[in-house]
Amino acid sequence: MGYALLKMLHWGTIVIWLGGMFFALFCLRPAAGSLPPPVRVPFMADALGRFLNIVLWVALLAVGSGGAMLWRAAQTTRQTSLAFNAPADWLFMAGMGVLMLVVYGFIRFVLYPRVQRAVAAQDWPAGGKALNEIRFWVGANLVFGALIVVVVALGQAS
Repeated sequence: MGYALLKMLHWGTIVIWLGGMFFALFCLRPAAGSLPPPVRVPFMADALGRFLNIVLWVALLAVGSGGAMLWRAAQTTRQTSLAFNAPADWLFMAGMGVLMLVVYGFIRFVLYPRVQRAVAAQDWPAGGKALNEIRFWVGANLVFGALIVVVVALGQAS
């Protein structure tokens, strides 16, 4: 796969992930807020479950395509007998991407099961609490992702 296709795949995954978080925070959650808790919590659990499953694949594709681009750049540089030094914005992107994956894992494997348990027990206050925690971490991940986009865009401009 050519570098341009890898880059397109990488950016596409980021658009899906960041766009989904933006939609969830600023469109879905406020609209669902008008629903009573016995409807809202199961609805949000279902919507989040679908989104989190999609993000699992998107994140894997982002890591795979990003790693492949980094590897190709390193290989191309090594063919010229020069040492490869990744640009600072790439290192920032990779580090923040790992942080975003950790946050995703916390949401998916710690917080989201709390929502599922609350729905199963019809414990709407516990479900609402877990959803609020998810909202905070999704917001943090959205900020992290936006920072990556800004740093990479500025890095390409210099």
